[in-house]
Amino acid sequence: MKYNDIVKSHPTVLVDFYADWCGPCKMMAPVFKELKTIMGEGLKIVKINTEKNQQLSAKINIRSIPTMILYKNGKIVWQQPGAMPLQALKDKINSFA
Repeated sequence: MKYNDIVKSHPTVLVDFYADWCGPCKMMAPVFKELKTIMGEGLKIVKINTEKNQQLSAKINIRSIPTMILYKNGKIVWQQPGAMPLQALKDKINSFA
C-alpha cells in the first residue's frame, strides 16, 4: 500500500517515523500501545522505519527521529520530532478532533 493511500485509509492517522536503534523511538513504543488502547478505532497508528524507507523519509523531509505526523482526512494537521508523554500526545490529537 502506498503512503498516500495509508494516510487516507482512516479519518485520523498518526504516523511514527522511527529507527530500531533510536532510544527515544523505543521509549515511544509503550506510549503508542497505550494510546491505541485509549483511542481504539478512532485512531490509526502507522510506524515507518526510516532506514527501510529512506526515499519516503527524504521525500517527507524527516530530519530527526522519532517524528510524528498527524493526518486528518488525508491532510497533515500536526508534525513534531521527538518523544512525548502519553497525555500530551493524546491531548494534541484530541485538539484536532
